[in-house]
Amino acid sequence: MAVTNRDMANAVRALSMDAVEAAKSGHVGLPLGMADAATVLFRKFLKYDPTDPKWADRDRFVLSAGHGSMLIYSLLHLTGYKSVSRDDIRNFRQVGSNTPGHPENFVTEGVETTTGPLGQGIATAVGMAIAERHLNARFGDDLVDHKTYVIAGDGCLMEGVSQEAITLAGHLNLNRLIVLFDDNHVTIDGGTDLSDNTDQCARFEASGWVTRKVDGHDEKDVTAALKWAQTQKKPVFLAVKTIIGFGAPKLAGTGKAHGGPYGADEIAGIRESLKWPHAPFEVPAAIEDAWKKAGQRSKDDRAAWKKRLAASPKKGEFNAAIAGRLPKNLGKALVKHKKAVVDGGQSKATRQWSGDALEVITGLVPEMIGGSADLTGSNNTLTSHTPALTPANWGGRYIHYGVREHGMAAAMNGMSLHGGIIPYSGTFLVFADYSRPAIRLGALMGTRVIHVMTHDSIGLGEDGPTHQPVEHVASLRAMPNMHVFRPADGVETAECWELALENAEGPATLALTRQGLKPARTTHTEENLCAKGGYVLSDCKGKAQAVIIATGSEVEIALAAQEQLAKDGVKTRVVSMPCMELFEVQDAKYQSDTLGGDTPKVAVEAGVRFGWDRWIGQNGGFVGMDSFGASGPYKDLYKHFGITAEAVADAVKARV
Repeated sequence: MAVTNRDMANAVRALSMDAVEAAKSGHVGLPLGMADAATVLFRKFLKYDPTDPKWADRDRFVLSAGHGSMLIYSLLHLTGYKSVSRDDIRNFRQVGSNTPGHPENFVTEGVETTTGPLGQGIATAVGMAIAERHLNARFGDDLVDHKTYVIAGDGCLMEGVSQEAITLAGHLNLNRLIVLFDDNHVTIDGGTDLSDNTDQCARFEASGWVTRKVDGHDEKDVTAALKWAQTQKKPVFLAVKTIIGFGAPKLAGTGKAHGGPYGADEIAGIRESLKWPHAPFEVPAAIEDAWKKAGQRSKDDRAAWKKRLAASPKKGEFNAAIAGRLPKNLGKALVKHKKAVVDGGQSKATRQWSGDALEVITGLVPEMIGGSADLTGSNNTLTSHTPALTPANWGGRYIHYGVREHGMAAAMNGMSLHGGIIPYSGTFLVFADYSRPAIRLGALMGTRVIHVMTHDSIGLGEDGPTHQPVEHVASLRAMPNMHVFRPADGVETAECWELALENAEGPATLALTRQGLKPARTTHTEENLCAKGGYVLSDCKGKAQAVIIATGSEVEIALAAQEQLAKDGVKTRVVSMPCMELFEVQDAKYQSDTLGGDTPKVAVEAGVRFGWDRWIGQNGGFVGMDSFGASGPYKDLYKHFGITAEAVADAVKARV
């Protein structure tokens, strides 16, 4: 007998429920409910090749409702991805398996993005769709012509980041973005009517999407809806009506169906309901063959694309963009820029110096797409090389994100994961709180994104404590795989930009000042001194009696304190530490030589002490903040909170 869509979907259901049951942990409700629709998608519409998971022109599939991870693992396994074996399915949620509890792109090939925190997937997918449209404009239909598909659940659409994402997608008219909403009207607590009565179709339509309601268990209806979706001129939202826990005799359609394990009796009931008499983890050969055939449906498309790439005059440029390679002349250009900064001797805010460095960098790195959360003039992220990216100009390189910090950070993750783009964006450092979940996910995934965070301390002045980020630098430094740069002047800012771009394994945050700063580096050097995270900026003659460590705007204060102490006969060394994370990975000798071994130490930073004791010791001095800020002119605030050269000098004298 011919293998039907339902037969193939039941294989997905069976592997998913057997895996969750074996692990005694997991969420099988979504795989049971969405298996029919997902099977149609992977059989008839999705462009992919399991033998080449990184094929640049593949469609992107995002399981935003990441708790239903067994859905994607079953699909990857059945379609022929080598990354998910039958043993991996058996070892779901076990240490060392390629099938972790939530999909992780850095563990399982074929998983496009790490999902789990609800809403992040759909927001990240918006960035992928932006990347596709931009690269299509740059390289043409021959090389870039694909779609982004998302399966999202009620929880994804309740999370606030989804609103930021869908309104941005509607505004940018991302017509290659198709969302399949698992519309089962159930959350963990029970029916969605316990907490929400939103008409999701009306919501998406109001945001510039087109929508359609679909019977998720009817192959013909799903097929017709996806065919319709291919031709639309706006992003598409399909409300796919399903039964969570489909086939479960007692749990189907209830809140308890969300998570498993269901137990032996319920699993036996599902087998009977689905007419699936096979043993756990067993799939009949005919169904296996049908799935393998589905996995090969785009083989010819990939072969044709490879021929087009080989013949394209843009082949080298395209490959360099997808690989994320930086131009060879970037380093020389930045050295030239640094020399001009030193020769100019100007005092500027590091946010302004960042803009100057970006003017050089964006002219040489066409992969860079910038933006700002409605703070372009404050963040200095727009350059002469980055016209606005709009539906009328997909080739633009600057996104006006509006006041959508969280959606912005998630979209940047998506652009980076898609490939071909190095995204950066700007907001105020205090608003890292709004975007933190996406920033954290980017660090977890190792996305190459750069967060420009200006107004980095009480130095922003009159806006007051709501806008003064006293703890934010420390909190971002606490995040694994995040490089936090706090440069002291124009030279350090250029060097930090170079380091942020060179790190292809994770995100960077540039914490930049609003207030002007005197030059700290007054002698030109071609070497990137910031590359080691901390270095001796100003030394004394003979052995130092104390070491002052500073970052950013407080380097100026440290240098003034050194000068005062010298008049009093106290020899000190000033160390600039623009990036603790890079200093941390230097060898112990370099760290000791730089910080003077057991020499008494005082750190100065207009933030909290948290994280500094590693470098200054518990008995070291710290001049900074131990409270929230206040409103007033920034120079008055520094005096009010005791962050002054005199205070640094006193802290040194107390330890000499």
